[in-house]
Amino acid sequence: MIRLEHIHRYFQVGEHTVHALNDINLTINKGEYVSVMGPSGSGKSTLLNIVALLDRPSSGRYVLNDIDVIQRSDDELARIRRENIGFVFQFFHVIPRLTAAENVEMPMILAGINPKERKQRVLEALAAVSLQDRIHHKPNQLSGGQLQRVAIARAMIMRPEVVLADEPTGNLDSKAGLEIMELLENLNRQGVTLIMITHDQVLGSRALRRIRIVDGQIE
Repeated sequence: MIRLEHIHRYFQVGEHTVHALNDINLTINKGEYVSVMGPSGSGKSTLLNIVALLDRPSSGRYVLNDIDVIQRSDDELARIRRENIGFVFQFFHVIPRLTAAENVEMPMILAGINPKERKQRVLEALAAVSLQDRIHHKPNQLSGGQLQRVAIARAMIMRPEVVLADEPTGNLDSKAGLEIMELLENLNRQGVTLIMITHDQVLGSRALRRIRIVDGQIE
C-alpha cells in the first residue's frame, strides 16, 4: 500500500542544509497499525508530511496504492490525498464558524458529492463517534475530546484506506485521550491502515508495529 524507497528531504536554512530525512526505506501494508516515534526534530513530522502528500521528497520514490506519486501534479496529488488519506492532528483544525456537521461535510463538498448523500453520510459519521446529539454545535460549544471526535469523523467521511494521526491525544486529558485512541484503533480493526506519529512511548507501544526515527533515519 505505502512504499518509500531511498527518501531524502533537505531544507535550506540560511547557508546551511538540514538533512531532515536520510535514505528512508519503508513499506506499510494494508490494514497495519504502525507508530512512528522519535525525539523532537528527528524527522517524524517531515515523514508524515511526505506520506500525506503535503510535501515532496528531495529525492527517492513513493508508491501509494500502486501509484508512483512523486511526479504527479498538485491537482492530482490533491485528488489522490482526498480519496486515500484521512488526517487527525493534535490541534483539531476545525473551522470555528461551522457546526460539527458542517465541518465533517466539508471534504465531501470539495469532492462534489451531492447534498442528499452528504447529509446521510454526515449523520452516520457523527453517530459513529457518539456525537449525534452535537450535530449543530459549533467548536466553542464542544470539549477538546468532542472536537477530536469531529476531526475523526471528518477524516473518515471520504472512506479513506489510510488514517494518519499526528499526536492525536496531545491536547487531551488522559480519559479523553484513551477514548480517542480506542476510536482510532477500532477503525484499524475495521481494516483501515493506521499510522500514528507520537513522542509518547506508552502511546506508541499500543501499535502492533513500532518504528523509531533518530536524526532522519529509521533505527
